[in-house]
Amino acid sequence: MRVKIVCSLLMKFRPRRSGCCGHKGHYVTQDIFIGGGGAAYATPQFLNIGYANRHGLIAGATGTGKTVTLQILAEGFSAQGVPVFLSDVKGDLSGLAHSGSAAHKLHDAFTSRAEKIGFDSYSYDAFPVTFWDLYGEQGHPVRTTVSEMGPLLLSQLLGLSEAQEGILNIAFRVADEDGLPLLDLKDLQALLVWIGENARDLSLRYGNVSTASVGTIQRRLLVLENQGAADLFGEPALALEDMMRTNQDGRGMINILAADKLMGAPKLYATFLLWLLSELFEELPEVGDPDKPKLVFFFDEAHLLFDDAPKALVDKVEQVARLIRSKGVGVYFITQNPADVPEDILGQLGNRVQHALRAFTAKDQKDLRLAAQTYRDNPAFSTEEAIREVGVGEAVTSMLQKKGVPGIVERTLIRPPSSQLGPIDPAERATLMKSSPMAGKYDTRLDRESAFEILRARADKAAAEAAKAEEQAEEAETPALREFNNARRYAGKGVNRSTSRGQGKSWSREVGGAVGSVFIKELKGTTGRRIVRGILGGLFKGR
Repeated sequence: MRVKIVCSLLMKFRPRRSGCCGHKGHYVTQDIFIGGGGAAYATPQFLNIGYANRHGLIAGATGTGKTVTLQILAEGFSAQGVPVFLSDVKGDLSGLAHSGSAAHKLHDAFTSRAEKIGFDSYSYDAFPVTFWDLYGEQGHPVRTTVSEMGPLLLSQLLGLSEAQEGILNIAFRVADEDGLPLLDLKDLQALLVWIGENARDLSLRYGNVSTASVGTIQRRLLVLENQGAADLFGEPALALEDMMRTNQDGRGMINILAADKLMGAPKLYATFLLWLLSELFEELPEVGDPDKPKLVFFFDEAHLLFDDAPKALVDKVEQVARLIRSKGVGVYFITQNPADVPEDILGQLGNRVQHALRAFTAKDQKDLRLAAQTYRDNPAFSTEEAIREVGVGEAVTSMLQKKGVPGIVERTLIRPPSSQLGPIDPAERATLMKSSPMAGKYDTRLDRESAFEILRARADKAAAEAAKAEEQAEEAETPALREFNNARRYAGKGVNRSTSRGQGKSWSREVGGAVGSVFIKELKGTTGRRIVRGILGGLFKGR
């Protein structure tokens, strides 16, 4: 039987893999040290690695220390062999790849805090990092296909109405039934053109297909393309196993998505992260409650996911959050206010780090009270007052304990990071990218045959067949038909009963010419040639 004990402060604060601590029958925990300790902060706070897939929340106003909390959690998971995916919104988290230094201006403050909270094993360290970037500038390109994104997420990304979303669903259905791979934006644009041209036939099968709605979707796709989404859609698509790696030392890989430029297109940012979460949910097998997560996913600026989101999308996020923990994935939302996260999803976030909230307005005060009510009370202090009063680098924390029970809320000094605080320089980033196992795998874009090429080939073939048929028809024209065509050009004198003789003749020639043009056009077709051969052929033969 495994007995979880703490043999010493050193063992307690240094992340270790499960195994014997040196005392017979004793096993150390894999808990990640968050902070606390010292005289004023009597209870150290740990994130139990066995409950890390029960999701979590990091909240607080701007400048209160959320980024540092995210950084130390990423360090802790990596040290335990758990891969991490996070987005670097401000460009600060690249420092995870570089060890902290005694020359840093905050070195004295870090060591002082480590002593204050009893973190005797504190030391500087670097962690394995892979850089990703949708635009391929500050990391390896990361792509998905239009088909993998699906109509629901794509409709949210484009901001489509219900009717327009219906057209998009028809497009995906047609692509599936006709074997038209949708890989990049030009594939979808070409398919929508085809749907617009065949709207009447498709309406009989799928319901009303409005060309106006098709046009609106095309315009939205153009705007999306101008925002850089063309870089997101295509191949080679991201393989999930490339994010769920460990290095040769058994440390989990920290995948950092460069998001400083991406934040200029917030819908694209939120939709991409939600797609990635959905892919993990659909592709990973069920593992129940593992000893530690297979992957931890940090969703920074989480409010962007829920702002103006339709109910269907919010329901999708709730479903994924509720069920993905059984796939061994922990999801941590980072936002300024817990009220940014829908209540049904917030209730599933068991591990919480709440930095200071500012309450200047009546709404702020209401949000503060609601945030305080989500914690298990500590009789030693008021949770509401603590959330308002905690300083920079301090937080109100509650972590899941044995059997997944929320721990009593505590005021906690967050431990200092071991890696560099702040970004690394571009040259070091470039060096790390060149030496990465992912170097070269995603850099060259592929453009294999897909819907665009298939539809263009069909159109070219149809045009060629029509031209050939017209040429063959002209070559097959019989002498009798040519004689008839010549004979029809005879213009005899007509009878005009109009009081205005000149006007009547003009009208007769105009109408007669129009009818004759239509008639001759029909005669030049296949049906016309059969009529001429069958009926008029005998007349010419008898002459």
